[in-house]
Amino acid sequence: MNHKSFLKSILVAMLALSAAAQANEEKTVPAKADLAKGEALYANGDPARNIIACVSCHGPAGNSTITQNPRLAGQHAAYLAKQLKNFTEASRSNPIMTMTAKALSADDVKNVTAFLNAQTPKAGAAKNKDLVDLGKKIYRGGIAGIDVPACAGCHGPNGAGIPALFPRLAGQHQDYAVAQLTNFRTGVRSNSPEMMAITHRMTDEEIKAVADYVAGLQ
Repeated sequence: MNHKSFLKSILVAMLALSAAAQANEEKTVPAKADLAKGEALYANGDPARNIIACVSCHGPAGNSTITQNPRLAGQHAAYLAKQLKNFTEASRSNPIMTMTAKALSADDVKNVTAFLNAQTPKAGAAKNKDLVDLGKKIYRGGIAGIDVPACAGCHGPNGAGIPALFPRLAGQHQDYAVAQLTNFRTGVRSNSPEMMAITHRMTDEEIKAVADYVAGLQ
C-alpha cells in the first residue's frame, strides 16, 4: 500500500468512526417534549388506557376552579414529573392520581408536564385579611425560635419556586395548600422530609395563614 492509499484508508476509517459516534450521540439525546400531544392528553385523556382527561379536575390550561384540586398552570415540569412518579409510590396517596400516573408512559409525562409548564397561570386572591398579615410574616421571615424557615428562601419572594427543586406556589388555592401542608404534618404525604419537619412545628392557624398569603402572590 502506497503512502496516498494509506492516508486515504485512515481518513475513511476516521470518517466512519465520526459518523458512528454522531449516530450514537443522537440516540442518547432525549426527544423534545411534544406540547401538542401533551395538550391533547390533558384535554381528552386516553380512555383506551384508563387515563381520564386532566382538564376535568385541573381546569382549562391547568387553571383549576375547584379549590381542592391544585392549579398546575406554569408549574415546573420537573416538579410535576416527580409528583406523578410519587403517586405511583407510597409517598403520595390519591386513588385517581395513582391510577392515572401508573397508566402514563415516560413520553406522556414529558409531554403533559411541558404543556402545563408553558401555560399562563391566573392570579389568585387571599381571603382573610387577618391571616394574610401572619402568613406574610411567616412566608418572608419564618417563625423564630421553632426552626420554621422563611418559605421565600426556597419558593422565592413571589412564590415562583425554583425549577426542578421547589414548586411554584403563587396563586395556589388556599384549600389545596392547607390540605397538603396538613398532610405533610401528619405524614399522609411523605415525599418531602423538609416539608414534613417544617409543618410538624406549625399550628393550624399558621398553616392557614401561609396558604392564604400564598394564594395572593403573583
